[in-house]
Amino acid sequence: MSNVSSIMNAKSTSEKINTGLDEGFRNDISKTLSEVLGASYRLMVKSHIYHWNVVGPLFKPLHELTEEHYQNLFEAIDVIAERVRALGNIAPYSIGNAANFAPEGKEVEHLTAIDMVDDLISEHEAICRQMRDVAEKAGDNKDMVTEDLMTERLAFHEKAIWMLRATASE
Repeated sequence: MSNVSSIMNAKSTSEKINTGLDEGFRNDISKTLSEVLGASYRLMVKSHIYHWNVVGPLFKPLHELTEEHYQNLFEAIDVIAERVRALGNIAPYSIGNAANFAPEGKEVEHLTAIDMVDDLISEHEAICRQMRDVAEKAGDNKDMVTEDLMTERLAFHEKAIWMLRATASE
């Protein structure tokens, strides 16, 4: 079966979904969830890179914390993609911007542990803002599953911000 046929079959299957959510909303929220998925993937990659490359007095706590974070993010990415599928849409299959996910090699060599923490905090804060918008849109459209998923993810990201700030505080 060609890719076009697969996509058309997925679309015709999508149109048959009758769970109380409008097809237009399902398509729109799936697109937005795909953006959250991309941001989550970027944060996972950065967390993993910083896990490998952190040095200095904060090495052990940041090495362990970033490992917890990238493992959690890896699992979350799967859950978010599965939600897109449950809404009747294709989960993103192209990560054309993957080269932009990680900091450039030259930059990592010169980043301090505090620089890494600051960057991760900024990424977590940005995804929190994005997830709040998704959760609000989902709630306004009676999509409690997506709203709950975003609420759960927000709890992780807010705790991650707190832990990163606490680890790097003087």
